[in-house]
Amino acid sequence: MNVVKMAGIALIVAGVLGLLYGSFSYTKDTHQAKIGPIELSVKETKTINVPVWAGVASILVGGALLVFGGKRG
Repeated sequence: MNVVKMAGIALIVAGVLGLLYGSFSYTKDTHQAKIGPIELSVKETKTINVPVWAGVASILVGGALLVFGGKRG
């Protein structure tokens, strides 16, 4: 299996996951102040929404790579 087909499969998987979940969250640690042995930190949760068109486009491009990626002519 060549690199183009593996990239196609990865795009299809990412597109399907994007359509199923719709968004993902991550936590960012932010250190606000450090005074001697005392350290104040804030954990900030951010959510990123994945647009439906991005998931569909990823699936279509991945499928195109699988179909046309291995052909040379």
